[in-house]
Amino acid sequence: MKAGGLTWWAGKSRQFRAHVVAGVANTERASLDGWLKPAQIAVFDGMTVADRRHGLDVVAALRLDGVVHPDVLIAGLLHDAGKGATGLWPRVIHSLGQAYGSWIPAVLTGFPGMVQSLERLSAHAETSARMAEDAGCSPRTVELIRWQEAPRDPEYGERLRLADEAN
Repeated sequence: MKAGGLTWWAGKSRQFRAHVVAGVANTERASLDGWLKPAQIAVFDGMTVADRRHGLDVVAALRLDGVVHPDVLIAGLLHDAGKGATGLWPRVIHSLGQAYGSWIPAVLTGFPGMVQSLERLSAHAETSARMAEDAGCSPRTVELIRWQEAPRDPEYGERLRLADEAN
């Protein structure tokens, strides 16, 4: 998807709406007990509801694509854990900066908390990877998360990236 193009805007609009109305059903949360370690569940539970919803949607997309490997599914679930409690508007600004240039976030750094939020978003892949590693995830899961925006895993990296973009 070309950053800044019509398809990009449509995808970002869909993501905006999904963020605003996000929810996770108790049954969805309970279903994780069967395939995650307690420390991994703790990482999931510590994510914002929008990031938990997004992770579940990425896992669903991966499964629809035929992915059953637990390392990949866990990466899909936890790949945004490092975003923390970053609000919606810093996420919008971050996306606009990725598409149209770093001048956009630079102009808005004077708003309270903006610098910290934008730094957290920029570093979220590495932060998420470290959180996954600390939670006992496999080295493959950690690397899939770490390289989510520039995939290196020849088998699953691009599939994870596409599932992430689509949700």
